[in-house]
Amino acid sequence: MNTKSRGPRMRRLRTAALAAVLATPLALTSAQAAPLQAGDRPPAVRAAALTDTPSCDPTKSLRPSTDESGPAVSAIKKRGVLIAGVDQNSYRWGFRDPATGQLQGFDIDIVHAIAKALLGDPNKVQFKMVPTAKRIDAIKSGSVDLIARTMTITCARLNDTAFSTAYFQAGQQVVVPKAAGAKTVDDALKGKRVCVADSSTAQDYLEKNPRGQASLTKVGNALDCLVLMQLGQVDATLTDNAIAVGQAAQDPTVQVIGPSLTNEPYGVAISKSSPDLVARVNAVLEDYRHGPWQDSYHRWLEDYLGRGAQPPAANYLP
Repeated sequence: MNTKSRGPRMRRLRTAALAAVLATPLALTSAQAAPLQAGDRPPAVRAAALTDTPSCDPTKSLRPSTDESGPAVSAIKKRGVLIAGVDQNSYRWGFRDPATGQLQGFDIDIVHAIAKALLGDPNKVQFKMVPTAKRIDAIKSGSVDLIARTMTITCARLNDTAFSTAYFQAGQQVVVPKAAGAKTVDDALKGKRVCVADSSTAQDYLEKNPRGQASLTKVGNALDCLVLMQLGQVDATLTDNAIAVGQAAQDPTVQVIGPSLTNEPYGVAISKSSPDLVARVNAVLEDYRHGPWQDSYHRWLEDYLGRGAQPPAANYLP
């Protein structure tokens, strides 16, 4: 589906859905899991066995390095600003605070940490809004230095872009209106109109495992799916659980159901031609896991993903 065709009404509803967050208490809903115990990972991760084991290990990345003499890092330092592709529509990950106009969220904090390490100032960042389907294009074209946008590391994507080590572990879950009365994933998807972000891992999953859905609607960003459910134009959404519970927090008329269907490790995407930047970002993440990660999780995610979560362990190539 072409999101442009929905015009101003779609944009108004999407903006209203995001702005409504500020007026919505972040109490845990019935769709959300019980708080995690110390050392646990988010509940979706425990269901990762449902995902087929890939032939490669996509989470392996270059070993960290603080060397800043490489061409990609040198270019950023000479320019004096880090150009980062991000989202502005994913609540608590990358979203624009209507009160201040500033971008905030878990992914945004990581970008600021990288800018501080490279340039000595966390605010030396130029943010570019990149739709889900354009993330790899933005990396390959060189229009951004990196993408930090709830982007899952996959073997297929490694053909086109490099990734840092994983900085978060998520999984695909279903969002459905409570009025639909769905109790299981099959209830929500079989014979239904299902919405996904274009070129997302949710789209990949449903194309390989159709589960009898009547139709698949592709949109530019996951928040558009919430708007389409509100309009009654789709019956369900499949998206990362980390995003799904944010949608449930925004709109109490929807719920997250069923187990996690996939294993979704998030990484920072970087050009394959910039291994020096990959290694430098991995060095930033190595430090970030020890303190700043937990601070950011507590601020943005703990209220609806539970306490006690830990960052994924770094996994390096030989």
